[in-house]
Amino acid sequence: MRSSGSRSFVLVTALALAGSIGGALAPGQTAAQALEMTGLAGRHVSLAPAQIAALPHVSVTVGVEGKTHAYDGVLLTNLLARVGAPSGKDLKGADLSDVVLVSASDGYVVSLSLAETDPLVRKDRVILADKADGQPLPAGVGPYRLVVEGDLRGARSERMVRAIDLRRLAPAPGAARKPAGA
Repeated sequence: MRSSGSRSFVLVTALALAGSIGGALAPGQTAAQALEMTGLAGRHVSLAPAQIAALPHVSVTVGVEGKTHAYDGVLLTNLLARVGAPSGKDLKGADLSDVVLVSASDGYVVSLSLAETDPLVRKDRVILADKADGQPLPAGVGPYRLVVEGDLRGARSERMVRAIDLRRLAPAPGAARKPAGA
């Protein structure tokens, strides 16, 4: 027969394991996942939820699906810098043909030009939100949502974001840039 101390240890251990296996999420809350990012030169970065939470956040209020929400998140341009994307005055020339692909866990993919994400090019902000109205994003929306300030429709406010890739569009074969005024 086991002692009561031994049974207590087994019970406490079982409860701790149950909490770490999945019982720790509040109803409707999304399990945290790493954000996978890839840059032009194949530079890959995986950001854990704690790393994203520690980055500077901004708040953007937008209407999505008929409701207005205050989203908190990281400027997309700041995340893209982690995979070598140029921004500000360094964003010029061939960089202006770069495209950001944002992929969701349900297969939905949204594209933005790199220039659209830069605050020196466009006053409206693009963020990767991890909170809405002060709360973590719920299941079916989070753990991250792309929020594009200034869009008249929420079609690019992608939910369940899992990956962000930066790609360069190739110029059309034989396309030569004509001098200004020609």
